[in-house]
Amino acid sequence: MDSEYPIKPLDFDGISTYPLASRKSKVHAGMFGKPMDGSENIPGFVSKLPHILAAESLRTLIRAIFYAKASGKPLIWGLGGHVIKVGLGPILNDLMQSGFITGIAMNGSAAIHDFEVALQGTTSEEVEEQIGDGRFGMARETGEYMNAAINAAAASAVGLGEGLGRFIANGAEKGIAFQERASSLLSEAYLRKIPVTVHVAIGTDIIHTHPQASGEALGETTYRDFRLFCSMTRDLDGGGVYLNVGSAVILPEVFLKAVSVVRNLGHGLEEFTTANLDFIQHYRPTQNVLKRPTRNSGQSIALTGHHEIMIPLIAAALKGSLDKE
Repeated sequence: MDSEYPIKPLDFDGISTYPLASRKSKVHAGMFGKPMDGSENIPGFVSKLPHILAAESLRTLIRAIFYAKASGKPLIWGLGGHVIKVGLGPILNDLMQSGFITGIAMNGSAAIHDFEVALQGTTSEEVEEQIGDGRFGMARETGEYMNAAINAAAASAVGLGEGLGRFIANGAEKGIAFQERASSLLSEAYLRKIPVTVHVAIGTDIIHTHPQASGEALGETTYRDFRLFCSMTRDLDGGGVYLNVGSAVILPEVFLKAVSVVRNLGHGLEEFTTANLDFIQHYRPTQNVLKRPTRNSGQSIALTGHHEIMIPLIAAALKGSLDKE
């Protein structure tokens, strides 16, 4: 039975073709991955990954980090709270000790999780269980100690990050036993004089609900940290690396403003690398970390994956290659 449609299928007989060999192709066999024989160390594993998409981006980031380290350029890690919650503090501390971290920026959540880990080796409450009767965020020691550290930092004219690190490092003098201080980035960085900046928005963090909280001290110390972060960003020029790991809003916004401040003041800020590592590539990191700061020069790298896998993989590749130098 013939079709009742008034329009007929298009006749393809007149289509022109060309030889496959004459076509530009984006993938060729030289880019393919190499089979694993089971004896590879991590650098060997990375070297056998395909030279395509994320695998090549991973190698590019590792090369950029090594270049920055060899050139004495900053390696700044911006960290969201989830990075600490999934147990990466000791791995990041080891990278700091090996010279692969020269500065850290945190949002308030990352600082809180790091502080709680330092205090008793635990963090991350069950929000759904706690919110019903208003217990969420009300752990006494977290609010009392952190706000005491922040208030003391304001009185001493130091930033929020330095103040928290100092409080943990000197806890014994205050009669406070920090049981897991070795896992704390805040403490390790303070002892090594590596700058840590903490960037908060009032009302976003659990310690802001405690009676010891001071809006004046929070504002003063986080503003000082923003100015310090601008200095750290200025030094990225000519080969530094900034990694945004697990912050979808606060740190990308802070980084973009820091880039603008540095350039507004007439400092050169070109030919550096930015990277965003997260299990979802959000709008703000994509725009404010990757695209906008490096629009005229430099390079940007997006790697999507779980922090608890990606960061140890990168760390192992860096440390493994370092052992061969």
